[in-house]
Amino acid sequence: MLRITLTLLVVAVTLVLAFGPFVQAQQPAQPPPTWKQGQPPSMADSPLAPIAQPPGPKAPGEIPVDKIKVPPGFKVALWASGINNARVMTWGDKGTLFVSSRVAGNVYAVLDRGATREVKVIAKGLNLPNGVAFKNGTLYIAEVSRITRMVGIEDKLDNPPAMEVVYDTLPKDLPHGWKYLAFGPDGKLYFNIGAPCNICIPPDTHANLSRVNADGTGFEYVAHGVRNSVGFDWHPVSKELYFTTHARDWLGEDTPSDRLDIASKKGLHFGYPHCHQGDILDPEFGKGKNCNDYVKPILKTGPHVAGNGIEFYTGSMFPSEYQNRAFLAQRGSWNRTQKIGFRVMMVTLDAKGGVAKYEPFAEGWLQGDQIWGRPVYTRQMKDGSLLIADDYAGAIYRVTYQR
Repeated sequence: MLRITLTLLVVAVTLVLAFGPFVQAQQPAQPPPTWKQGQPPSMADSPLAPIAQPPGPKAPGEIPVDKIKVPPGFKVALWASGINNARVMTWGDKGTLFVSSRVAGNVYAVLDRGATREVKVIAKGLNLPNGVAFKNGTLYIAEVSRITRMVGIEDKLDNPPAMEVVYDTLPKDLPHGWKYLAFGPDGKLYFNIGAPCNICIPPDTHANLSRVNADGTGFEYVAHGVRNSVGFDWHPVSKELYFTTHARDWLGEDTPSDRLDIASKKGLHFGYPHCHQGDILDPEFGKGKNCNDYVKPILKTGPHVAGNGIEFYTGSMFPSEYQNRAFLAQRGSWNRTQKIGFRVMMVTLDAKGGVAKYEPFAEGWLQGDQIWGRPVYTRQMKDGSLLIADDYAGAIYRVTYQR
């Protein structure tokens, strides 16, 4: 019996040695991470990669607010901290600031207690809940494939109401699946559906701006050819829709530029994936296309700056020349050797709606080539001061002006 067992063992080892390499060779190769999609073979060994999100928010003492530089007369202070992956902010009717996250999967309520702020988690375990909007006592939350609402939430912060489904037939793709959410002047709820890739021919259901009625009916596409917009706002006077867009990666250090656009009417096409920044044809998907067939940006905001939030200033605290200027929060680059972005820019429009000036408003989150924070969205306070959310430090800053 022992001899038979030893013989079988020898046979088994022989078979493993003989066929092991063949079996290993037949194993399917692991697909590259989605952020590598579109990377040319010549850059296969590139060290460039998305910046890892910290495991949690920074403690107040770890946040160097004094490094944030703003124009003369302005002052920056830490307003709230401990908000893991703080992203979009929206005000409730009773003064509650609701704050989304993306990777943390939470939605927070921030209560202003005067000298301090109290932070409550009102929803958790959600699927990339980036977008939040508030109307008529109801908080709306956008996840990857659905929009929900929490009715009467401000009166139930310690015992949040159930999340009611508003719309739940959105695509489930995770790449660029996170959404911005805002009510337009027409009372409709607007959101983005990003391309499910870095660069590809997207389905008709992707790479667009869309809208529904507040009850989830009446879905329609607003704009096409929009790779990934996670921020938009309406001009206070013209009521036209302005939006930021993240351009594709792996096309170069300085190209293509991210962009600022106007959706002046429904149904316009903004070029993706055929044309980038309004004047560069994609080397693969631009063949046979013409950039003049698509809407050009009103502003090239910079290569890989990752512009997120845009908000027109309508408050009374800042100097009069700030009226109707747009603040653009730029989360910052990863697909570039020398980092760029990590700041809040300011756009001044001329009488015809063109860009008269594009300049920094708040910067300092990037020190040399090291980052300590990433500004993502702004939101005005009732007194005209400006809040800036930082999803890397997990904090919110308040910018004031002293005459």
